[in-house]
Amino acid sequence: MKSALKFLMLTASAALALFPTRAASKAEEEAEYYPITRLPIPANIVLEAGALQILPDRKLAVSTRLGEIWFVSGAFDNNPAAVKFTRFASGLHEILGLTTRGDGWIYATQRGEVTRIRDTNGDGRADLFETVADGWGINGDYHEYAFGSKFDRDGNIWVTLCLTGSFTSENPYRGWALRVGSDGKVTPTTSGLRSPGGVGTNHLGDMFYADNQGPWNGTCWLKHLKPGAFVGNPSGNRWYELASTVMGPRPKDPESNSRIPLQRARISELVPPAIGFPYNRMGQSASGIQNDGTAGKFGPFQNQLFVGDQTWSTIMRVYLEQVNGVYQGACFPFREGFGSGTLSLEMADDGTLFVGGTDRGWGARGGKPFALERLAWSGKIPFEIQEMRAKSDGFELTFTQPVDPISAADPTSYQFRTFTYIYQSNYGSPEVDESKSNIQLAIVSADRRSVHLKTALNIGHLHELKPIGIRSANGKSLLHPLAYYTLNEIPK
Repeated sequence: MKSALKFLMLTASAALALFPTRAASKAEEEAEYYPITRLPIPANIVLEAGALQILPDRKLAVSTRLGEIWFVSGAFDNNPAAVKFTRFASGLHEILGLTTRGDGWIYATQRGEVTRIRDTNGDGRADLFETVADGWGINGDYHEYAFGSKFDRDGNIWVTLCLTGSFTSENPYRGWALRVGSDGKVTPTTSGLRSPGGVGTNHLGDMFYADNQGPWNGTCWLKHLKPGAFVGNPSGNRWYELASTVMGPRPKDPESNSRIPLQRARISELVPPAIGFPYNRMGQSASGIQNDGTAGKFGPFQNQLFVGDQTWSTIMRVYLEQVNGVYQGACFPFREGFGSGTLSLEMADDGTLFVGGTDRGWGARGGKPFALERLAWSGKIPFEIQEMRAKSDGFELTFTQPVDPISAADPTSYQFRTFTYIYQSNYGSPEVDESKSNIQLAIVSADRRSVHLKTALNIGHLHELKPIGIRSANGKSLLHPLAYYTLNEIPK
């Protein structure tokens, strides 16, 4: 989320006037492949959906920023009249994490603690609330959000804590990721966070979070929460004095007005962002994270991540890879046209993606104060860049459909440039160090499903690719002819 100084006093309507608009026709094109179904919300419910969880009986649990948990039945049906809301719990504090483990409890991450909740008498209302963990100090600031993950492969809930006012760390572990074990033990795990907007795993079970533009963040990023690491913002590093037994000594502070690769050479604990979401090109407020583990039920992007953008009311797509042990990869536009700010994402085993939205505080392009929507794959395969991999001499693109070999082999079909951001204590950064390079050679594979692009690479840069001239074998243009690859390492 953005800083209070910049955005708190904006009304939704005033904020919307600041947002660049995009062609409505793109949402119409996307709907052919991924239609959006809006679930009707009763007029007496303020459903600012902070977190979502699918329950074993195919009900959908939705938490709100007002501290309620609602159960939604009929959410999977195509009959709006079948959708029913039942309030399960209330009186909590801005729930931004929901998960279950099959033991009858619902685990909620709220501002000050992780709480487990259950209905003991079967009347459909929660009547037992127990604190699981609360080891991160008093909450005295509006911006001290606490986002909670699903259970990880070791049975932990990860809690990502925003900085105080998005700038400082006035309470313990603000600007940290903590792990909450099944026994309630809180383990400081990763430092250097600023303003998380969502947290989730990739298909390998590694944890990531979405951080937002601000001090030490030139743009919005997707960052790997590697245990023991520092991910960029030093404001919360004062709490190493409480975490030294598990984290070791405090890292060096980064030097402002620098570049991330230069500071990686100085600070061994610094893990660079895996993905950059260029500001005002891909969005403005990176949020919820969801891995597609449905083995193709959500289309041709299995094992990729989907990341919301609260301000633009969109969902972006992310392809990740590890190069020399470091995560990096590409982001792509995926779907726009949601009713409110996309904050929380939850995917069912059948490939249904639920999207919870709110515009509170910052406004959102969608225009509605809140929304609950369902996204599904129509069965039609869009012509898209499916994957973008780094090579020692450029990139390899894989496509969802065979390409036309003539247009794909023409270097002029591709526009290419690189840029980066200043790594600084000031708020955000312009795009700097731009380099425009030509594609020297485009080699189409025998099966016409991939193209090897030979071009110059710049470590620490985002590589913008616009393959506007490429066509599919049946003459279609790419649905989204845009990709941004964040290069931390060059393959050996």
